Amino acid sequence: MFISTKELLLKAEQEHAAIAAFNCYNAETVQAAIQAAERANQGVLIAYGERYKDYMNLEAFAAFTIKLAELASVPVALHLDHSYELETIKRALSAGFTSVMFDGSPHSLEENIRLTKEVVELAHAHGVHVEAEIGSMEKGDFSDEEEGDGRLTDPTEAARFVSETGVDFLAASIGTVHGMYKGEPKLQFDLLEEIAKKVQIPLVLHGGSGTPEDQVLKAIDYGIRKINVNTEISLTAVSTIADTVKENQQVHLSTLMTHAQEQMTIHMEKIIRLYQNK
Repeated sequence: MFISTKELLLKAEQEHAAIAAFNCYNAETVQAAIQAAERANQGVLIAYGERYKDYMNLEAFAAFTIKLAELASVPVALHLDHSYELETIKRALSAGFTSVMFDGSPHSLEENIRLTKEVVELAHAHGVHVEAEIGSMEKGDFSDEEEGDGRLTDPTEAARFVSETGVDFLAASIGTVHGMYKGEPKLQFDLLEEIAKKVQIPLVLHGGSGTPEDQVLKAIDYGIRKINVNTEISLTAVSTIADTVKENQQVHLSTLMTHAQEQMTIHMEKIIRLYQNK
């Protein structure tokens, strides 16, 4: 069933759990995410990053995903991840996305507030919810995200930002990275706790890949309601493809991608079950 992102996150709040948001950009990643959700009997968020729009047409991706979501036995929502361009957001609103993320983190706080407020007004007029980010995550290994400077989220700035923009979800920078960690992950839970006290909307954690399970569960206990995962799943698919081709260099593409999709599904199901926090 195709539902709104806010419904998914509110359900997660009621269950004291988090929704997995998997970055998807082709048929195999979308199908794997929905199949994993069905196996785990839990909702899932399909996240399409702006950086993929030259690889996979946004409107075609949305139509494909929405149709699969409507056929799914579990709740599925569609999210535009890390968008910096207003034109991309407008396309997503027209295509049926249930939420959009405007990433104004490269700007000053004042400029981030101004730009995000414009996006919120536009998206809300279409009945679509908005995620935004305060702080800036560093780029780890194997990531295709933009480079960040590692600034942690200031709780007071976060409260002001939410109040002045009317944003629906907030991505907090508390020590995770985009991609895989180069050192030992150390999330700042004191900071997360303070942010959660000052901000009364669902909190989002980017950089779920490689984060130890105990720290993930603790973050959920402290109020994280959506966790983005990309690189872990990419590495699973790439290693599966490499192993399959090594065994049979004449393997048919359909067989190759079926193997990759199944391994992604298995990995995604494990993550979804972890985030259920049961």
